[in-house]
Order: sequence, then structure tokens, then C-alpha cells
Amino acid sequence: MNAICGQEVSLVSEVPGTTTDPVRKVIELPYGIGPAILVDTAGLDDVSVLGEERKRRTNQVIDSTDIAIVLGAESQVMKPLLDALQSDSVPVICYQGESVEELLRKVAQAKPDEQEQWLTGNLVKTGDIVIMVMPQDSEAPKGRIILPQVQVLRELLDRGCVPVCCTPEWLQGAMQSLKANPALVITDSQVFKQVEAALPKDCPLTSFSILLAAAKGDIQTFVEGARAINNLQQGARILIAEACTHVPDTEDIGREKIPALLRKRIPDLQISIAAGNDFPEDLSPYGLIIHCGACVASAKVVKTRIKKALRAGVPITNYGIAIAYLQGILDRVALP
Repeated sequence: MNAICGQEVSLVSEVPGTTTDPVRKVIELPYGIGPAILVDTAGLDDVSVLGEERKRRTNQVIDSTDIAIVLGAESQVMKPLLDALQSDSVPVICYQGESVEELLRKVAQAKPDEQEQWLTGNLVKTGDIVIMVMPQDSEAPKGRIILPQVQVLRELLDRGCVPVCCTPEWLQGAMQSLKANPALVITDSQVFKQVEAALPKDCPLTSFSILLAAAKGDIQTFVEGARAINNLQQGARILIAEACTHVPDTEDIGREKIPALLRKRIPDLQISIAAGNDFPEDLSPYGLIIHCGACVASAKVVKTRIKKALRAGVPITNYGIAIAYLQGILDRVALP
């Protein structure tokens, strides 16, 4: 880690067990690799009291790993990790003492081919006018626009569209300023019903969360998961999975608004929250998983979590799709 970064990132010593939790470093790498997150994990030969917990944390990193650089690959203790990486189709580079330059060239060769994928899919084309409805409530950081809105706005500009941005209160004014209906309206999921009610029935509507769900996950699995809400019984356990880490407040969509919508339909639900890198190893107690848009997580993370849910027989859906279903407008929503 330190050699690749050219700076002291990870603490190094001869004492076994020096590295405890995974150490992460955001960095721009050469040879066409580009922006990356390096993760230095604890070793797997730790026999201390906390050794098993450190191994668990190391194995947890696999869920978000695109390429693995493995030290000590010949040792028997590494075999379970190598088997797990292989079963998850993660390219493995066994470090054999080569220079950093040679190592990074191997990483560049192992990097999966990335096909350009538009978040907005086939919903827009060059010259289209697109309205983006962006509430500026207490969850919106002051002076900034949240990442999904930034990503979609930039994409619309790159695709030669004409984006029109407004808050829900100014949607009618934005519509009236246009000579015809926009080609698409993209809204924050939390105001889905309000926005849908203000639009003509033939005006295509979707949400930022749904665009991300289609790009990073499996949209049809998420739609089927949302329809499974109808099968939930009183007392069922629901997992709200957030890929990011933030301190929530009273307007939080995942911790406040979605649970409130669910409990209107099914009383006495038990709601659990998993944030950031946390995701339960045992999913069997849950009747449903509702995942965020994962704007800060990779597609690998989302797809791995989908696989785990399906393997456990637990329906999984997405914030935007779940809200649309709960508000009775899922069939009205345009899917990429």
C-alpha cells in the first residue's frame, strides 16, 4: 500500500497483527487504471484473540473488490481467501516482488473492460428537454447538490439534452415555461407522488434512485422485490441497506420516510438499518431488503448484495422502486 501510494498510509511493523481493520486510500493510478480505492487488509494468519474478527473483516472486503493483489498466495492459510475470490470471479494478481510499475501494469491488464452505460438509458436523446425535480430539504447539504443529481445532470449535458432544474414547489412553473411537455421528468423519490400528481399522464416520469438501480443493480429483480411487499405479514423484519454513511435526521428517506410508508400498509414491522460497509451475513431473518440507490458504491457491491439476498431467498428492492410501489404508481414509472 505504502509503496503504491508513495506515502505512509498503512502502519508497518514486524509485529504480527499490526494491521487490524481494513485501511482505505483513494488514489488516481496510471496506465489507464484511473481513480481507485486501495484497501490494505489484515493478514489471515492472526492467531490472537481478535484474529477471527480480523479475518471476517478481511473476507468482507471481497464484496467490493474488483481486483485482488495477494501476498503469500502459496501459503495454505490463503487458500480459503483465494477460493472465495475465484468463486466471485475476482481477478487475482499474486505479488512476487516486482516493482510498483510492473505491479500496476499487471493491475491495468486485469482491469475489467468497462462499457459506457448511460444512467438515463434509452429514456432520452439529443435535444430533449428534461426536468429534474430536486427537493432542498434538511437532508440536502447546504451549498451542494447530492451526488445522484450531479451525476444525472452531467450526463444530460453530455448527451446534448436541455436540463431544467427546480424544486417540487416550482414544478408547475417549470412545466408552464415550456412549449410542450418535457421528454422526461426525473424526481427525487421522496416526492414521487406529489410530482406524479402534477404531471400529465402521458409525461414520462422516473427517479434518480431508479436510474441508479438500473445502472448498478438488476432492475427486474428490484421490481419483483417491491411487489413482494404485498406478501409481508405483521411483525416481519425489514432491512434498510444504505451504502453510504451519514448522520440521519427527521427527514431521512431510508430511516424515516420509507418505514413510515411501510407501516401505513403493514403495522408492527421490525425495521433494521445496515449502513456503509455493514451488511448482515445472515439474511434469513428478513422478509425484505430495501437498498438505497448506492450512488457512492460500485455496481460490484450492489450486485453482490443482490446475489446474497437471492441465495437466501429474500426479496430485495430499491428505495425509488419501493416508494413508487407503496404509493401505487410503479406501473406509471419509466424504467431504463
